[in-house]
Amino acid sequence: MKIRPLVILAALLVLSTAGFAQSGDLQKVLSQLDSASQKFQSAQADFNWDQFTAVVQSHESTAGTIAFRHTGSGTEMIAHAKTDNGQPALKDILYKDGELTYYQPTIKQQTIFSAGANRQQYEGFLTLGFGGSGKDLATNWNIQFGGMEAIDGVQTAKLDLKPKNASGNQMFSHITIWIDPARAVSLKQQFFQESGDTRTALYTNIQINSVPANAFAIKAAPGTQTVRK
Repeated sequence: MKIRPLVILAALLVLSTAGFAQSGDLQKVLSQLDSASQKFQSAQADFNWDQFTAVVQSHESTAGTIAFRHTGSGTEMIAHAKTDNGQPALKDILYKDGELTYYQPTIKQQTIFSAGANRQQYEGFLTLGFGGSGKDLATNWNIQFGGMEAIDGVQTAKLDLKPKNASGNQMFSHITIWIDPARAVSLKQQFFQESGDTRTALYTNIQINSVPANAFAIKAAPGTQTVRK
């Protein structure tokens, strides 16, 4: 009975030491991201998105290419989702100058959403794991460091993120990213909703600082209808 308090004290000391170690490792990762973000100009990658809908226990997968670019005024992103046979684009998604354009070539329609007052939130998601700094990450998210994990031979930092401003993020309860701190790019992301729905994104064939500015435009077919919301 006399040694029980000592055992408890030893356990608390171990937990405390682990907490300090985790904090130090996280700060190292954030510092690496700060350095990498200063060199980041653009990135392009192949993606595979898996949307899981909990209520019907179903998965929907989408593959394609995606690119990001930092400009003096903010962030640009364009994604081209392909059909199952990898031929014509199934849909294009462009974020540029505070507007999100959703283009559906099969019905010749592009829908444009203005970010408006939510522009900072839009761009916060876009830079989540692609060129964002450690400082910005720590400003907007409560971060839990999950250690280092190898993905496709790359050592990534596993970070679980919960929004500091819950009222500003009604979409996801938390997000987990596996990020290469040396390049400030994500190889994997998981988005969790209160409903149990999740979206898992995998990024491969990542290339840094080689995307031309003219890549960030949608080439709509003649006769395409534009709808603004």
